[in-house]
Amino acid sequence: MPNTPKRRSRKFIYGIVAVVVLGLLSLFWFSPAKKTDYLTARVQRTDLENAVLATGVLQALRQVEVGAQVSGQLKSLKVVLGQTVKKGDWLAEIDPVISQNTLAQEQAKLENLQAQKLAKEVRIRQAQLTWARQQEMLAQDAAPRQDMESADAELRALRADGVSLDAQIRQQKLAVASAQTNLSYTRIVAPIDGDVVSISTLEGQTVVAAFQVPTLMKLADLSTMTVKAQVSEADVVRVKPGQPVYFTILGDPDTRYHGTLRAVQPSPEKINNAVFFNALFDVPNPERTLRVDMTAQVAILLGEAKQALTVPLTALGPRGKDGRQEVRVLKADQSVEKRQVRVGISNNFQAQVLEGLNEGDNVITGDPSTAPDRSDSGEGGPRGKRS
Repeated sequence: MPNTPKRRSRKFIYGIVAVVVLGLLSLFWFSPAKKTDYLTARVQRTDLENAVLATGVLQALRQVEVGAQVSGQLKSLKVVLGQTVKKGDWLAEIDPVISQNTLAQEQAKLENLQAQKLAKEVRIRQAQLTWARQQEMLAQDAAPRQDMESADAELRALRADGVSLDAQIRQQKLAVASAQTNLSYTRIVAPIDGDVVSISTLEGQTVVAAFQVPTLMKLADLSTMTVKAQVSEADVVRVKPGQPVYFTILGDPDTRYHGTLRAVQPSPEKINNAVFFNALFDVPNPERTLRVDMTAQVAILLGEAKQALTVPLTALGPRGKDGRQEVRVLKADQSVEKRQVRVGISNNFQAQVLEGLNEGDNVITGDPSTAPDRSDSGEGGPRGKRS
């Protein structure tokens, strides 16, 4: 038959097409599926703390600005910067000549009044004798009543002068006491135990105490320091006295100094239009490591957990009505399991897992769309990324 070769050729072609189709179908159905590239993190144990962070300044718990209460030239300084002094130690001396002269003048006035008082007492005694004689003579009709009245008036006047002198003497004694006090002010002594942390007036300078007390130096008791931490208005509602707190200094960031929050000042400070409240706490400084005006990196602890199971915040889903949150766990076979977990304290990066996860679980922190494209960078390596 003439059509037999053509029929065979067609069957052969159909067979080849069928084999190719079946091969493609087999490749599609039986080839391994492409694994999803997730960002994951391992659930592990670590120390976790929730804290309000702030920047603070160190000040001495007790510090005093030592000033001059009298005017004059600063004659001598008895201390140097950094010297440790005790209460009552001699710090400086203002030229005492003017105060000494004033005291001498006031004492001279007092002595003059006292001499006048003595002379007045003599005259009073004489007037009393005259009055007594006039009274006897009047009783015997040996003298006119006018002489008696004159003697009585003289005695009363002298006694009134004596009372006036007594008042002037008391007033002058106060003036002498004030002059003595002013003289004592020329000798400036330490009001507290402490260190000389600043000297603002040098020998030979003249201080004027007419309108305000000029500051000569500043003393500070460095055995206990106060930290004034600036807490933002967003965080101050979570801060209260009694909370534990620690800080580090720039020169020794590995050493923590611990204390307890003492107070939060009610009135704020504005810095570049930002509102801050000062939180105060004290810390011992027996070795004098801490200095005035040092910068402190402060952490006020709101909560802490030791060796707690932690999970990144990016792995947590929305919070449900029961307070639990959804977490997706990537299992060993690359399947995804959804779990409901209960979390405890958290910071800006991690949260404490109270139940729902086990140590070593791999939680998904990002979907494939957030994973970096390795084909662009040319990097190889295993699928999946630990964060």
